[in-house]
Amino acid sequence: MLGGLPVIYGINPFDTETAPQHQLGSIGVTPDGRKFRYAEVGGSTLVPGNLLQSAAEATDSQALAVAAASIGATSITTTTTLTVTANEFANGYVCVTVTPGIGNVYRIRSHPAATTATLVITLYDPIEVALTTDSRIDMVHNPFANVIQWPATETGTPVGVAFVAAAADTFTWIQTGGVASVLQEGATAVGASVVASAGTAGAVIDAVSTANPVIGSAVTGIASGENGAIFLRMD
Repeated sequence: MLGGLPVIYGINPFDTETAPQHQLGSIGVTPDGRKFRYAEVGGSTLVPGNLLQSAAEATDSQALAVAAASIGATSITTTTTLTVTANEFANGYVCVTVTPGIGNVYRIRSHPAATTATLVITLYDPIEVALTTDSRIDMVHNPFANVIQWPATETGTPVGVAFVAAAADTFTWIQTGGVASVLQEGATAVGASVVASAGTAGAVIDAVSTANPVIGSAVTGIASGENGAIFLRMD
């Protein structure tokens, strides 16, 4: 039986909720084919047309040592101490970064709070390759949890473009595919590829200007400092 992330057709991308109605990261499609992802808003109200990024990288939750874990186990226990709030990484991921198990990714179901303590991480999926004390893991937030405006100096990865002025701590759709109105740094010619800006918060810039991640291409020519039509290719 096939399974996977649901696709929700005919969404209203203007919807904003105080409690989640879908899984974070769920794909939504409007009748005209524009693509969206369901996201939780971080600490500030979104600005429509601004590029968004994932929550800032948590470097203290990387390169964690772990106890041995057998194939089929559904939890991992760190031997590195760390400080996290309860379920801070729920619906995020464990990425195995050092062998044994290197390259495997497991979705996080839950975990307790920890204050400079080891942590038991409960997984949705059973472990495929046994872990040993030589293995190392990164804990990674769900990219669509607590999304924020793309800062002038990036601290996460681009995840979409704000569609509505959704308030902090609410849930909404952010656009990842099709025609969107996006803030532009520097003039951009029609057809040019655009990337995440390296100097203007919430903006994109012509791809010749920086090697940041590609966001899409300009549908029209766009003047610097204005919003213009970008065909997003983030999904």
